[in-house]
Amino acid sequence: MLYLWIKALHIFFVIAWMAGVFYLPRIFVNLAMETDKNTTARLLLMARKLYRFSMWLSVFAVVFGAILVYLAYGAHMPGWLHAKLTLVVLVIGYHHACGGILKKFERGENQRSHKWFRVFNELPVFAMLAIVLLVVVKPF
Repeated sequence: MLYLWIKALHIFFVIAWMAGVFYLPRIFVNLAMETDKNTTARLLLMARKLYRFSMWLSVFAVVFGAILVYLAYGAHMPGWLHAKLTLVVLVIGYHHACGGILKKFERGENQRSHKWFRVFNELPVFAMLAIVLLVVVKPF
């Protein structure tokens, strides 16, 4: 029963975290296009708050996920789980990269176009799809 509660919390925090990971680069698209200082300041505030909030969500998602791995597999993880965890590490890296991009926007140093951010925004979608397929299908 405890396992199911932890699993439910893990799923909840992953969904909430990924919402932030999906939306933050969309704010970057708008920031890259914006010229009005007031609007830029508001978008930066939104991005800052979303980044901080989603960072906490990621911590809880990872903690509950680690507990699940420990309870279900201990030290003997199947191959699909290794692949999933590799992708999770890449998503964590992507999220941290978003923090670096946010700092560049705050300093007025962004050199990338809104088109670049539109493509950048799609990367976690593919990672999430692969993670879900690995968890559900368990191909190896």
